[in-house]
Amino acid sequence: MKFFTTSIPDALLIEPQRFGDDRGWFTESWNQSAFAEAGVDCTWVQDNHSFSAPKGTLRGLHYQTPPFAQDKLVRCTRGRIWDVAVDFRKSSSTFLQHVGVELTAENGHQLLVPAGFLHGFVTLAKNCEVQYKCSERYAPECDAGIRWNDPEIAIDWPLTDSPILSDKDAAAPFIADVKSPF
Repeated sequence: MKFFTTSIPDALLIEPQRFGDDRGWFTESWNQSAFAEAGVDCTWVQDNHSFSAPKGTLRGLHYQTPPFAQDKLVRCTRGRIWDVAVDFRKSSSTFLQHVGVELTAENGHQLLVPAGFLHGFVTLAKNCEVQYKCSERYAPECDAGIRWNDPEIAIDWPLTDSPILSDKDAAAPFIADVKSPF
């Protein structure tokens, strides 16, 4: 397993090793010792799995406020997505900066999205499945989001058409209307 620092040091790209032969492949997607050696000390309490049928489905930008802020370990297990993490920690030198990576079923890469970050993704193919581990349970009272196309963040989403959004994501507030809880 290889760990790579992104342009935001706390958001890590993880490349698990795949062992393959004519039958297929095997990979270790989580190993507590390997992550601890890389300085990642998370206790995962919940696994989530989403399915998005149409290409261009955009989910995000989501976060949970304290005391249920979540670290997330995200991977795409079917299809291709553009996964984005935005630093929402107001005291951080990378506040409102973002990193985007392509996660695919084929490359097996994962993105560690730390607590205090916004998270979102857009599907680059039909019928995508995304799985991610969370360090805290889902807490509806702490569920929050920021508009996917907020001009202060200025994410260059790889879209050719308007994204397919939930009503909740389409109505999410802009950064100017929210005070970061981190």
